[in-house]
Amino acid sequence: MATAVRPTAAADWRALGISVRLVTTDPGMLDSCNLLLARHLAEVDASCSRFRADSELSALDDTDGRPTRVSPLLAEALAVALRAAEATDGAVDPTVGSALDALGYDRDFTLVQEDDRPVRLTVRRVPGWRRIHLDHATGTVTVPSGIRLDLGATAKAWAADRAARTLAQAAGCGVLVSLGGDTAVAGKPPAGGWRIRVQDITGPVEEPPTQGPYATIGLHSGGLATSGTAARHWRRGEHTLHHVIDPNTGLPVHTPWRTVSVAAANCADANAASTAALVKGAGAERWLTGLGLPARLVARNGTVLTTPGWPLSARPAIADEAVQAEGGSGDTAPGPAVATTEGDAAA
Repeated sequence: MATAVRPTAAADWRALGISVRLVTTDPGMLDSCNLLLARHLAEVDASCSRFRADSELSALDDTDGRPTRVSPLLAEALAVALRAAEATDGAVDPTVGSALDALGYDRDFTLVQEDDRPVRLTVRRVPGWRRIHLDHATGTVTVPSGIRLDLGATAKAWAADRAARTLAQAAGCGVLVSLGGDTAVAGKPPAGGWRIRVQDITGPVEEPPTQGPYATIGLHSGGLATSGTAARHWRRGEHTLHHVIDPNTGLPVHTPWRTVSVAAANCADANAASTAALVKGAGAERWLTGLGLPARLVARNGTVLTTPGWPLSARPAIADEAVQAEGGSGDTAPGPAVATTEGDAAA
């Protein structure tokens, strides 16, 4: 006897300068989940945005190295960023804020694209995540004078994880949350899992890309992220720049990979790993294999490399969710819905 396919419902909108996609296995819970998601993202923006002068994160710019009490939300976001830095040997570092500012990425990306004033590229190692002290006991953080934090490499994926868990618990159904392509799932998935299309060119959920390699995988839990350098880029004078920074130089990373997709126990870990793989460059597939992470790496010439465990599923089907790769050229899309993913500044 055939198993009935559980229905899904999806909503698409924009927030924090990125695409937002929500899919639920109970269509009747979509609207209430969407309201909760909007509230959650507003709270994340108020706490973690580098582009809002009134955000908690921006307020740390003026603390001159004094221990400063922060909200539990920002403390959690900072903890995730510092854990990602440690896990990637500093390849993903939250102290890149000033480096991004110097490259012209100092406001919402739509405004960055409209400004073509030249910049001077200077090689300068970023201050380093070890100089940031987060005291969990007192709820304070110490940021030395002159260091500006940026949580773009981790906050979007962390927010997706947090939202998916919260919504699944509240609604009692399966939930997929994609923020700018960083995808997290929670609750009971559709039959066969969330089918996600991973593709090299950003495109709509409803149809496969007309160019570039792609694959459909199944995701039952955790998260999936794709990082790349092509989608979120801008011109400054004679330079084409992008948002993935090499902490050793403070400049956009030169990488042999067009996109890197990673599945992990949660979206934050997946995105940290996919971003770190771009920074690590040649040999990143060995690093990912050593961590036991299923991954798909697309070289600049289009060659596709995968690590053990990929694909999670080879079922050719319409994705449950197509998540646009906001920060790179990669995409990912899930089972009864489609999703595309890419790491980028979340706030």
